[in-house]
Amino acid sequence: MAKLLETFPCVPSTERGRGILISGDSKSDTILYCNGRSVFIRSLRQLQDVQVYGEHGYAVTVARYSPNGEWIASADVSGTVRVWGTHNGFVLKNEFRVLAGRIDDLQWSFDGLRIVASGDGKGKSLVRSFAWDSGNTMGDFDGHSRRVLSCAFKPTRPFRIATCGEDFLVNFYDGPPFKFHSSHREHSNFVNCIRYSPDGTKFITVSSDKKGIIYDGKTGDKIGVLASEDGHKGSIYAVSWSPDSKRVLTVSADKSAKVWEVAEDGTVGSVIKTLSFMESGGAEDMLVGCLWQNDHLITVSLGGTMSLFSADDMDKPPLLLSGHIKNVTSLAVLGENQKTILSCSYDGLIVKWLKGVGYSCKLQMKDTKIKRLAATESSIFISGYDNMVWRIPLTDNGYGAAEHVDIGHQPLDISIAVDSPESTALVSFDSGVVLLNGLNILSKIDLGFAVAASVISPDGKEAIVGGQDGKLHIYSVSGDNSLKEETILEKHRGALTVIRYSPDLTMFASGDANREAVVWDRETKQVKLNNMLFHTARINSLAWSPNNKMVATGSIDTCVIVYEVDKPASSRITARNAHLGGVNAVAFIDDCTVASSGEDASVRLWHIEPQ
Repeated sequence: MAKLLETFPCVPSTERGRGILISGDSKSDTILYCNGRSVFIRSLRQLQDVQVYGEHGYAVTVARYSPNGEWIASADVSGTVRVWGTHNGFVLKNEFRVLAGRIDDLQWSFDGLRIVASGDGKGKSLVRSFAWDSGNTMGDFDGHSRRVLSCAFKPTRPFRIATCGEDFLVNFYDGPPFKFHSSHREHSNFVNCIRYSPDGTKFITVSSDKKGIIYDGKTGDKIGVLASEDGHKGSIYAVSWSPDSKRVLTVSADKSAKVWEVAEDGTVGSVIKTLSFMESGGAEDMLVGCLWQNDHLITVSLGGTMSLFSADDMDKPPLLLSGHIKNVTSLAVLGENQKTILSCSYDGLIVKWLKGVGYSCKLQMKDTKIKRLAATESSIFISGYDNMVWRIPLTDNGYGAAEHVDIGHQPLDISIAVDSPESTALVSFDSGVVLLNGLNILSKIDLGFAVAASVISPDGKEAIVGGQDGKLHIYSVSGDNSLKEETILEKHRGALTVIRYSPDLTMFASGDANREAVVWDRETKQVKLNNMLFHTARINSLAWSPNNKMVATGSIDTCVIVYEVDKPASSRITARNAHLGGVNAVAFIDDCTVASSGEDASVRLWHIEPQ
């Protein structure tokens, strides 16, 4: 049996020049955010408590709790809204095709009976309000000519809806059934976000013209502005009210968040605190989303980092929550106690995680797409989609300065002889391999066949290279760093994708693109465990347990399968739907814990109970 222990989640998807929307439930103190086709439910009381909803067929853009906290409405780029329960396995209540294009925002009415959604109508309606249970439309929303970026439902009677968008307009509707009431063109650029105060007396809009404007909640008339003194110097992307309706939080492209005190009559908003946190110093520090929930002030940067400030003590340094935005391509486990996990993603981000803790630190490689990662106690090696192999020292505080070598070919696979005196690295490319000592090229060898995967033994004396033809070529590594072919093993019917030695070096395992894995005896070169054919698609990754008794495989069929070497393959242990979109990497943390990562940009830890 495979039991999920921990999830190290991804961070919200972001887009430069656009705000993102995160929301939450004050009663359970959880927040909702979206990445890819998944909605993440994350507790602020217990940060490792993460749940994932992955039933959308397209990228999800926004998710909101119903007022009673029992339902969640989530919307995607196809214009579909799904309403599903927060308990008992996320049971689907309803699914509606609301708009013809992407939905950018949605809100529930305070009684939980109606939903309004806005976005890109592709020539049709840009805003629609409907009954949450039947989908019946409630009114007409004329007045916008371009994409509607945000909408808000008045949280008290009488019902009102306010919208804003790329046509610089703020429109006001009364109902139901809802009909156009008035329009305001006070902004001179995109109006990015609109929000009602919790008491319903006011609503506020923020715009790329660096302004914030306050309106009367009942009549829709303009009543005030956020003061320009000490205001934002860049586009304002999002705004959120405090629970008492007296203050607002705004975030901007100027890399700062500001807390404003709003006068009781709404005529003016004055800055009382500026919150700023510089992480990389680059564009990734621009703030694109925010939420004020209970005592938490949450900001989201373009790089995905979520900063949690305390509303009661804004001078206190924020708690940082970070992770991957793009798919995680490789994993490595460090340390004798096996508590440290390194993961890397396609966009060049390397993250260090601690078992039982979560996020530790990260390193962003500029202009580098990462494909493979291998690590020792002192350094990590990475390869990408160019000809470079990078070496990054590991320090107590994180990472040292990165260095690289050009091997003249795009690397396919990388492995390190961790027990050899020089920590020799083997890097394969399409027709051969390169042996490295640090970043010094010891030898470059053309093998005369199409290479698909490779591995070097921990002692550095043997290498196995897998071909596109499914053959395993076993070589001895001589003192002059040349390879001598010892034997060829034929069992696989597809291109090799991964090869790994067991920790005690008595066995090795291989996986292929035809969904089959094989365990071999290293001395006799005979098959030790076969019929490992329980994936339904290509095997991407393979790992051994420290006690040499189990082999884990990960596949694009979304499953992680663990086999016990001394038992038939049919007695496997399967973690189904481990990662939406496929599993890219697996690694053992200890004898009964497997880490996995995949296309959903998350890392998960699984407890394996042998049958």
